[in-house]
Amino acid sequence: MQRPTYLVTGAHGFIGAWTIKRLLAEDVDMVILDRSTDPHRLRMILDEGEVRQLHFVAGDICDFEPLSQIIGRHEVTHVIHLAGLQVPSCRADPRLGAMVNVIGTINVFEAARQHPGQISQIVYASSAAVFGEASDDQPVTERQATDPTSHYGAFKRCNEDNARVFFLDHGIPSIGLRPLTVYGVGRDFGVTSDPTKAMKAAVVGRPFHIRFGGRTDFLYARDAADAFLRATKSNLDGAHVFNLHGQAAAISEIVSEIERARPQARGTITHAPNPLPIPAELSDAAIRTALGDLPSTPLRAGVEETIERFETLEREGRLDTSDLDV
Repeated sequence: MQRPTYLVTGAHGFIGAWTIKRLLAEDVDMVILDRSTDPHRLRMILDEGEVRQLHFVAGDICDFEPLSQIIGRHEVTHVIHLAGLQVPSCRADPRLGAMVNVIGTINVFEAARQHPGQISQIVYASSAAVFGEASDDQPVTERQATDPTSHYGAFKRCNEDNARVFFLDHGIPSIGLRPLTVYGVGRDFGVTSDPTKAMKAAVVGRPFHIRFGGRTDFLYARDAADAFLRATKSNLDGAHVFNLHGQAAAISEIVSEIERARPQARGTITHAPNPLPIPAELSDAAIRTALGDLPSTPLRAGVEETIERFETLEREGRLDTSDLDV
């Protein structure tokens, strides 16, 4: 049996780094691709020996031919596609956002099509942003209509549609996963990074204001990475899209957990009253039916682990706080 070879795009991003950490525990070969050559997020959660094990290729998913050559040359069997631009970047430059998030994703599927029978599964990052604003407080299922209110959400919905057409036309199987507020070490960009930044601010003794309130669905980074890996191992045929659910909680609750884990921070973390313009909670019943039980780290444990790792990095003089100034 052929040894699996994984291609991870967006490998130097937040979820990318955690996915690589998870893949290192598997008996697989791995090629990691990113336009950035800076592995600082990887170094926050891996040791230097693990980083040196990685086979990194500098590349841009907008460049089709090199991407296709990488898949062929390394005999890639599984793709975890995480490369993309976040909400602020898509808002600031919709043309660039569409090029990276939509054309880049089409390139991934088209590169797989150029190597028929080689790719067992493409798993890609979609987002809860496809839903737009929620009409009630009930957990949202995959049956609810999508109505994005941001370019980012519209691009992600477009990717889901294109993935379905690639299966209908060419039989390429895929699974899109929709997380909401993913948190953990390495989360340093976008509005939903604020809870993680608040944890870091608490460690270094700085005040921090979270720019949203209400409730949201918190998913620990390790659990997100486990879901992506579990999806690649599935034998599901077709083009599927699943919600990812963690633990729905009010922003005031995560502030309380930060203060419990780091009492010195009491009174220094504040938050805005306005909720995010997307559903507060996602139902993961569909993915659990399809793939079985998934790891689910309680919010308290996830906050504690994140703060402990930030404390370790701070003691070692390796904690980057530049994101707190943005």
